Amino acid sequence: MEQDDALAGRADDAVEQRSHDALDGRADDEGYRRGVTALLGLLAVGELLGFERLAADAASAPTLTDRAALQALAAQEQAHFAQLRARLAEIGGDIESAMGEFLPVFEEFHRRTSPSDWLEGLVKAYVGDAIARDFLREVSVAVGPSTRALVLAALEDAGQADYVVRRVRAAIEADPTVAGRLALWGRRLVGEALSQAQRVAGEHAELTDLLVGTPDRPGMDLGELGALFTRLTEAHTRRMAALGLSA
Repeated sequence: MEQDDALAGRADDAVEQRSHDALDGRADDEGYRRGVTALLGLLAVGELLGFERLAADAASAPTLTDRAALQALAAQEQAHFAQLRARLAEIGGDIESAMGEFLPVFEEFHRRTSPSDWLEGLVKAYVGDAIARDFLREVSVAVGPSTRALVLAALEDAGQADYVVRRVRAAIEADPTVAGRLALWGRRLVGEALSQAQRVAGEHAELTDLLVGTPDRPGMDLGELGALFTRLTEAHTRRMAALGLSA
């Protein structure tokens, strides 16, 4: 019996140590734990829904080559989701709660930006998702190295940008009239995406605390927060130009 208790104690210690390491050695900082849990939950639900959307886009792709390319990108999203879910479990987070808290934001964005055809779906995957990813990269500067490495790995472009740029530019070359429609669509996407990013920053104190800090852990000031959203807009303009569209 004593041996069993000792083994159980060592197992608990091992779990606690993994949680401590996964939280960048700051397991005693409850505010940091909440912020990291929120960041991982936000990213995880984004990856899960990204997988669903890319899989749906693959089913409506005009060629088998396009279908295969989108399925491969969807598989990357699913792999990233699995890594994030594992880290949430490692730090003792409630996975369902951490993700579910942000589900309404994503659902509202997707409800307001339902593409009318396959090309609009591609632009949405490139432009809309990129703004969300840029926002999450900005938030990740406030976390420790192990968490930041995981976040950046999940946000890494697995070839999606090159694929979308190539296909959209080919479509514009084949029919220049689609450029105006897609440019308007891109402007609508950036407006909705920035609105939802501001909503997340305003409604979720855990993420705000990561960005602006606390008395013991200072972060961005209001001017720097404003500059953050300026950078998001500037990055969007560059992506639209890469597509051959005006922002």
